[in-house]
Amino acid sequence: MTVLLLLLIVISPVGNAASLPPLFTTVQQARQHCPTDVVVWLNISSGVYHFRGQRWYGATKNGAFVCKREADQAGTERRGMDNEDDRLYHGCPNMI
Repeated sequence: MTVLLLLLIVISPVGNAASLPPLFTTVQQARQHCPTDVVVWLNISSGVYHFRGQRWYGATKNGAFVCKREADQAGTERRGMDNEDDRLYHGCPNMI
């Protein structure tokens, strides 16, 4: 019985959830934390982040500002920046 319970805990899908990067309530706080990185808006519910200028940047109900590098390391997903013009517009020519 103990082995079965331990096995269920190990293979539980909850263990595969992405961990969250440090979360900030303002862009300024995030910039202070990561001055050389891009600040993005993370929708905490979906695990998807958005860039400045995109529709959902700073606009989802359950979200926070985060540093892009830390968001990537935490396993979150990005939305947008599909072409060079988008990356240049947002000041991020080397993002992809």
